[in-house]
Parts: sequence; structure tokens; C-alpha cells
Amino acid sequence: MSRLLHISASPRGAASASLAIAGVFLDAYRAAHPEEVVDHFDLWDGSLPEFGPAAATAKMTVIGGGTPTGEQAEAWAAAVATFERFDAYDRYLFSVPMWNSTVPYKLKQFIDVVSQPGLIFGVDPETGYSSLLTGKRAAVVYTSSVWGPGLGPEFGADHQSGFFNDWLRWTGITDIREIRFHPTLTGDADLARKRAEESAREIARAF
Repeated sequence: MSRLLHISASPRGAASASLAIAGVFLDAYRAAHPEEVVDHFDLWDGSLPEFGPAAATAKMTVIGGGTPTGEQAEAWAAAVATFERFDAYDRYLFSVPMWNSTVPYKLKQFIDVVSQPGLIFGVDPETGYSSLLTGKRAAVVYTSSVWGPGLGPEFGADHQSGFFNDWLRWTGITDIREIRFHPTLTGDADLARKRAEESAREIARAF
């Protein structure tokens, strides 16, 4: 039995296009896979730990082969617990709105918290990084309202999907399905939304 975790990066609730399209995906997924577990991780719910000086020092201690102690140990334990919550699933749905050409800062915070040595990656002085998450699959809802494919740089740039897809591949998650909603300022938002929802349903059924 597969377990799916929806990780949402938008704080906008019912006003969020990425959350609404993710909801369409989840409805179709549950209908097609009624026996499978589906959970939600709202990155804005207050449970995501900070990754500040103590945590950063702990990370470097672990990379150096040591064991964090005191405040560092507490920060490291919080990061490991967040990773374990994430790693308990083999299917992921990410809802990712574009903020200032890239991803919301809470999603970057999540990435910084879980991307730890021995958990997400290994590193070798001769061969470089190795990815430790394998056999997992991700679907990503990418939304934006100004930037869109084919528009010039005066409408922004897509540092959203390039950054996030690269991170997923770096972790070892290479099976990535994209669902896109980019109506732009002058496009047909209703048609774009319909196509995004159709894509979400199609991907969810076979996910």
C-alpha cells in the first residue's frame, strides 16, 4: 500500500489556486486508490522547525563525523523528526505557488530542514553527492499569475520549477509529474484552470 503526503506551500487557504488544484488531484487520487493513505503537511501550520545557528552547527558536526550535544542536539533532533515525517511516505504531492520568480520561503525552509547528511544525501570527497531517497514519486502543482511560458523577461522568470525539480532529483526522487497553471495577466484564466484540473485528474488516477 502506498502512502501519499500533500505538502502545501501556500498560506492563502481557499483563495489559493495551487491548493484548489491540489484538491482536484486528491479527489481523483482517493477515488482511484481508496485503500491508500493520504495525509497533509501544511508548511504554515507552525510545526516546521527553524534552521538557525544551532541547527547549522549541528549539521556541520554530523558532516565532520561528530555527535551534536546540548542545544545543537535539540535542533538536530527536530530536523531529523521532520525528515522522518517526510520519509514515511512514498508518494508526494507538492502545491507550489510562484513567489517573486521562485518558491515561497516556507518551502525553502522545509528543504533546508530535511536536507541533511545521512538522511537526504551522502557526500564523498572523490565522487561528490549521492542521493538517498529512492523508489519515491512526486507530483507538483506549479502556479503563477504573471509569469508564463513564452513571455519575455519583463514578466519575470521561472526560478520556481527549475529550482524545485532540481532539488527533488538531488534527493533521489526522479519520477516527477508536473501540473501547471499559468494564466498570466491577459490569458484565459478559466481555460487554463480547466486544463490544469484535467491534468491533475489524469496524473492522479495513474499516480
